[in-house]
Amino acid sequence: MTPVQSSRRRLILGLSAAALAAPALARLACPHASAQEPAHAWPSKPIRLIVPLTPGSATDVMGRVVMDQVSAQLGQPIIVENRPGAGNTIGMGAVAKADPDGYTILANSSTHTVTPATRSSLGFEMTDLAAIIPLGNMPVVMVVNPTKGYKTLSDFVATAKAKPGSINYASAGAGNSSHLNGERFRLAAGFEAVHLPFKGAPEAITEVIAGRADFYFAPLVNALPLLKDGQVQALAVSGSSRASALPDVPTTVEAGYPNSEYNFWAGVFAPAKTPAEIRAKLYAETAKALQNSATRAKLVNLGADPMPLSSAQFDALVHQEIATNTQLVKAAGIKVN
Repeated sequence: MTPVQSSRRRLILGLSAAALAAPALARLACPHASAQEPAHAWPSKPIRLIVPLTPGSATDVMGRVVMDQVSAQLGQPIIVENRPGAGNTIGMGAVAKADPDGYTILANSSTHTVTPATRSSLGFEMTDLAAIIPLGNMPVVMVVNPTKGYKTLSDFVATAKAKPGSINYASAGAGNSSHLNGERFRLAAGFEAVHLPFKGAPEAITEVIAGRADFYFAPLVNALPLLKDGQVQALAVSGSSRASALPDVPTTVEAGYPNSEYNFWAGVFAPAKTPAEIRAKLYAETAKALQNSATRAKLVNLGADPMPLSSAQFDALVHQEIATNTQLVKAAGIKVN
């Protein structure tokens, strides 16, 4: 072999080695690169649905109902993981920081738009989460202990005003949507009340039953069985319209308290950098599940109403509510952290 041939052979071998090493170096530079799959292949393994609320909460129940059907459509398990606490920021943060590969998603309530208004530090950015699709709107009922003797919402407000500072209300946690619901109503009605935060909706409504909390704005799914059993009494619905399951119960606005309206919803979110194709497929499959007759019947039994919004419309709603809630937090002087 001539010196020129030998030099050329060494050059070719060097280039070959560099080519072989390039993928490994790329994986070191981007540790998730080797784990990525084509977006059209999603999902090829189980999906984790994080719910930042306790089991049995309205969002938890709605999420399980809808995602059971989505799982059947996709042919992959969807595993629900409840991670409550810190105004939903524990579960929200877990999804915000997850790999944006479509295998970790979030089911959250309208507390999603309360959290950034009540907390100065989240540990993540709200822009790290992308709105995918709402699961439905659910009436929220103001419940009291039936032994208190209130006949109407006006009776309750009159008592609250006659005894300043003697009334308290339960919530499913500081900075939770039920916290702001309570504040919104008391400001609209013009009375003072002490806030009692609890771990979740089941615990909060239990305090009303026990007589230790004077009122609580409960999602209908949590309140309806107890209303039927007579363990709690409904004085009003905080939404923009009456609940079909409680046609005789007025809204807070109908009862004479303007600016007290509050609508509770649940929806699905994903890490913002999740590929657009995966987000679109998640939207399409969830929308299909929401049209499934069996799923719709289950949601109706829970008292949930459809919210047929596109991802862009849902995102706009989220931003609008964040702005509204930020104003309310300032007016009420709420400080969580």
